[in-house]
Amino acid sequence: MKKKIKLPLLARIIIAIALGIGLGLVLPLPAVRVFVTFNSIFSHFLQFLIPLIIIGLITPAISDIGKSAGKLLLLTTIIAYGDTVCSGYLSYFTSSNVFPLLISNGQEIEKVAEVKALEPFFTINIPPLVDVMSALVTAFTVGLGIAFFESKTLKAGFDEFKDIVTKTIEVALIPLLPIYIFGIFLEMSHSGQAWRVLNVFIAIIGVIFAMHIFLLVLQYCIAGLITRRNPLRLLWNMLPAYFTALGTSSSAATIPVTLKSTLNNGVSNGIAGFVVPLCATIHLSGSCLKIVACAVALMLMAEMPFDVGLITGFILMLGVMMVAAPGVPGGAIMAALGVLNSILGFDAQMQALMIALYITMDSFGTACNVTGDGAIALVIDKISSRPSSKKEN
Repeated sequence: MKKKIKLPLLARIIIAIALGIGLGLVLPLPAVRVFVTFNSIFSHFLQFLIPLIIIGLITPAISDIGKSAGKLLLLTTIIAYGDTVCSGYLSYFTSSNVFPLLISNGQEIEKVAEVKALEPFFTINIPPLVDVMSALVTAFTVGLGIAFFESKTLKAGFDEFKDIVTKTIEVALIPLLPIYIFGIFLEMSHSGQAWRVLNVFIAIIGVIFAMHIFLLVLQYCIAGLITRRNPLRLLWNMLPAYFTALGTSSSAATIPVTLKSTLNNGVSNGIAGFVVPLCATIHLSGSCLKIVACAVALMLMAEMPFDVGLITGFILMLGVMMVAAPGVPGGAIMAALGVLNSILGFDAQMQALMIALYITMDSFGTACNVTGDGAIALVIDKISSRPSSKKEN
């Protein structure tokens, strides 16, 4: 029997973009409108699921973090969240200064994507049960309540709800994303704008990849300074985790390799076993960097106004939303869609372009996340060893 070959999501997205561009040049208008109709229905379904994704993924994550309360947990959480937020600022200040040189003023998002150029044959309105902010407040309230009262029944119920949401993402959303993105580029190609979009996207991807490398070097320089060890050697020891994450695109799936690489850097078993799984949940500096950069790029293309104050609110909330991302392919961008809409005002079409940009670089963001986990483990190990070393002296 022949073994069934399953293409990774990145490959499917690239194929979808290529096919969308190519077929958009030859398919007749009715055929293009079929995919426009699909995209309309899918976007309504996506908007319906966003609050459920927030409640289903963040509530169990917050309750799990709360159950492990302690100084070590608090310190790790502060460092992980602070690093994620700082990476967002690094991305914003770099993108806001570099991207205007790459994106001309004439590339407004309406002219590039022309979301309203073709009307669907029909659409189905699927209003969400609650709005994004209500879902977020609910997730924190219930999650912290479960942790405080140690409610096993409620915890089990939300764990099962998380499984339902995760399965929905894996079975319904992720497999359909290539078709959705195919439809976006099919329409853009049909209107003759796809090449302009891709040219901008390629430049953006190059800048974001350079920022990822800089962020990793900076993280390990700080860790090396604190531990008084060679940062390049520390980073070299984490390369197995980096390349494993490139293949899996999942922080959770890479935990065993990340743990082994962290131990090879001399981190104690107890600290490594605690920090690595926790940071796989709450530390997503690479993902935050990538989302902020993509958002700034699209806002420049759409000529949408933004400033430090607006982006600050977005980054701070995004760092919280990232808790929902690990273990779900493309989970970071799914969890961020609600904030993109509520704070930055992204509509369904701009969210689709965000998905296309993000997933094109998904594995690189995950690799940056898990490699940075090792730097945090080094810092936590050094800090936690200070009291004992003082006693020995």
